[in-house]
Amino acid sequence: MKVSAILFDLDGTLLDTLEDLGGSMNNVLDRKGFPVHEIDEYRYFVGEGLSMLVKRALPANSSNAVCSDSLAAMRAEYNAHCRDNTAPYPGIPELLTKISNAGLKMTVLSNKPHAMTVSMVAGCFPEVTFDIVNGGRENVPLKPNPAGALEIARLLKIEPGQFVYLGDSKTDMETAVASGMYPVGALWGFRNAEELEKAGAKALVASPDELWKILEKSNYSIP
Repeated sequence: MKVSAILFDLDGTLLDTLEDLGGSMNNVLDRKGFPVHEIDEYRYFVGEGLSMLVKRALPANSSNAVCSDSLAAMRAEYNAHCRDNTAPYPGIPELLTKISNAGLKMTVLSNKPHAMTVSMVAGCFPEVTFDIVNGGRENVPLKPNPAGALEIARLLKIEPGQFVYLGDSKTDMETAVASGMYPVGALWGFRNAEELEKAGAKALVASPDELWKILEKSNYSIP
């Protein structure tokens, strides 16, 4: 199948956001008198939206009121600090340039709130033109539900099977499989190879350049 488009996850795939996500949540926890977490622990808290991150970071059995209040506080905190330390992973800007020059469509699908996703992509990749950038929206189920990925395919009028889906988590691989896209796991992100393979990754790449080599070697085609 010829590749016509690439769908990218954002956190842990294009951008290293872990320090800002973890630092913001820890600030919220500290102000509320709750235990904070090591930044590395947030690798397993993120990926399914801010609401789930907050729930996982709070003490077990926190009330709905505490969860709701903490979510509002986290949104405000992260809005203020989402780009303090966040940056593209090494090799990502070069990969995006090569993909663009090859004439392939480039899209982003994140569970991060939509406005923040759009802002961060524009701020971190000012010279890159993505065809579609979508974050979490009220009318579209979050990943791993395939609705967001299928919407992108429909808007671009490209069959899902002509997409390579690059992500770093179980959530991403499950989304790719459910939508009929070709799942590739990014090993530089937040999760490990075992999780990605179990969730359905058909290829694993240790660097952005490895994805380009796969595309180039197969003349932009996949099995």
